[in-house]
Amino acid sequence: MRNLRPADLAREHGISTQAVRNYEEAGYLPPAERTPTGYRIYTGTHAAALRAYLALIPAYGHATAGAIMLALHDGDLDQALTVIDRGHHRLLRDRETLAAVRRAVDHLTSESTESTESADLPDLPAGTRTIGELAHRLQVTPATLRAWEDAGILTPTRDPATGYRRYGPTDLRDAELAHLLRRGGYLLDRIATVVRQVRAAGSTEELAATLDQWQRRLTTQGADMLDAAAELSRYRAALPP
Repeated sequence: MRNLRPADLAREHGISTQAVRNYEEAGYLPPAERTPTGYRIYTGTHAAALRAYLALIPAYGHATAGAIMLALHDGDLDQALTVIDRGHHRLLRDRETLAAVRRAVDHLTSESTESTESADLPDLPAGTRTIGELAHRLQVTPATLRAWEDAGILTPTRDPATGYRRYGPTDLRDAELAHLLRRGGYLLDRIATVVRQVRAAGSTEELAATLDQWQRRLTTQGADMLDAAAELSRYRAALPP
């Protein structure tokens, strides 16, 4: 097997030789043999390890990529596969979240404006609800809505005279979305993140663009996982039994 220098490995990926040495010291590459003068001797196995590690990073992130490589080098294939499975599970959950958001947005934007008007509540501005009205609409308790507010999911205004919460059209949309995601088993902090993304998008057109961008990111990550799996498989084949 041909011997390689740190510079040979670094050049292939456009990284520094120090980065290669750092990856070895961290355990992401197998230990290199040394010359009598102390220089590292790398082989094709090290090159395959570096390709695998660098392919894992965009697919799973630095920490998870490192954990996978460490498990392999410890001889614990089951642990490496478990870490990989968790990454795929997170991607699946992200896909399900995106699908749920799309369904909720389609549902909310297709509703007539009469559903958010308050003709039956003459004491409130058009399009607003009290906490009791919103809780009744969603078939949840007022305490649930207060918990969503504490989590940053809802941001109602307050009546200056009474201090009571008032939920406007945007709050109604966010509450409907939160209710759908909550029924899907999502935790409040995850729901708050999704709602903030929806809220930041603004108009329907901007929201659609945001969801499309989110979809592209998930597709890219899935493709990165496929590429990483191929490199990891090649590296496993290069490892000694």
